[in-house]
Amino acid sequence: MTAPAKPTFREALAFWFKLGWISFGGPAGQIAIMHSYLVDKKRWISDRKFLHALNYCMLLPGPEAQQLATYTGWLLHGTRGGLAAGILFVLPSACILLILSLLYVTVGDIPWVQSLFTGLKPAVVAIVLLAMIKIGKRSLTDWMHYLLAIGSFIAIFFFKISFIWILAASFAIAFISIYLNKKRKSTGNHAAKDTRTDEEGYFLTTTSPLPHTRFQVSKLLRQIGIFSALWLIPYLFAISGAYASFWHDLITFFTQAAFVTFGGAYAVLPYVAQEAVYHYEWLNSMHMIDGLALGETTPGPLIMVLAFVGFMGGYTTGGNSLLLGTLGLFTTTYYTFLPCFLFIFAGGPLIERTQDNPHVKQALTFVTAAITGVILNLTVYFAEAVLFGKHHQQFAEIDFQTLNITALIWIGVSIIALHKYKVSMPLWIGISAAMGLMMWIVG
Repeated sequence: MTAPAKPTFREALAFWFKLGWISFGGPAGQIAIMHSYLVDKKRWISDRKFLHALNYCMLLPGPEAQQLATYTGWLLHGTRGGLAAGILFVLPSACILLILSLLYVTVGDIPWVQSLFTGLKPAVVAIVLLAMIKIGKRSLTDWMHYLLAIGSFIAIFFFKISFIWILAASFAIAFISIYLNKKRKSTGNHAAKDTRTDEEGYFLTTTSPLPHTRFQVSKLLRQIGIFSALWLIPYLFAISGAYASFWHDLITFFTQAAFVTFGGAYAVLPYVAQEAVYHYEWLNSMHMIDGLALGETTPGPLIMVLAFVGFMGGYTTGGNSLLLGTLGLFTTTYYTFLPCFLFIFAGGPLIERTQDNPHVKQALTFVTAAITGVILNLTVYFAEAVLFGKHHQQFAEIDFQTLNITALIWIGVSIIALHKYKVSMPLWIGISAAMGLMMWIVG
């Protein structure tokens, strides 16, 4: 089969723009859309090269689907291709989420609107619970992983230890384990499954010469310098005006979060909830659940829910200011995704040196195991708020007479619908909202 000609930048741009509006279904659905179009339909990139890129992106903090789009765009058209793919993957979601956030704070107190969220919240608990189970099945492969997951849950739930410290501890335990027992390679030393396929008929293959992907120290230093300038200039501008303290906290907090989002949005949400709700007091726990529901209804990466937190931070700090909320949303989006481009543009040339390193992969299995415990904490955090209307300092304080039976039932129904019958997430979000509205009409 004859390989297709190199796609023009305009052709690729049209696909990246379309992808930003149709990328529902979480990372699995988003990756499937890209594979179907780029590999199967257009044959712009071979299956092996696509998987090569995906494996690397899954090792990084941040949303792997967005980074995969950025990386593929970079392979095809260099820096401008990566920027176009990465930005267009996020921009539609940010605009839709802004509209939903504005509606949330302006008409969210209307009874019928509140009823929509009454139906959404139990569904969100089910979604988070299923995410925890899915990650747990993939990451808990031996007794050490189970101990690490349990320990991370105890640390964050009972002792309120920050997610960052849990992440650091899991890395430390991983490297100590590797050092003490070099023969232990439960996940990193299995014979790799041969993914070689006939790469004829594709424009881009694992043997394609790509001069712009060569590693150069000078290029790496230049990229780090550009990243630093792109981070620092808006920061200095923001803290030179009104609400300087807020902008400092917002920018530093979400930059920090962007570097520790191993395991996806569900892993970092407990950390964001802990800091944004209890430390900065930008929003409350119910707002967090509502924000997650809004994030599930938009295309693009789920980590966009952080933009809602930024919106609420600006809105609250500015005394219910829609303008400051809007600025908070786009500032959060900017600083959440800026590191993703650095990881791809600076790290891309190093892929061949790191992706097959068994020690790196083994260390990340420990991190993912710890993340399972952190997500369990998030599940309990959301479930308690939905089922009892508040959080409790200890188990003995829970009054089971206040249990919301309707919410409990809908959590169970949602689990069955999403897990057993494979109802799509956006569709179930709509059904849950309709259920809440129906309950309000009837009641």
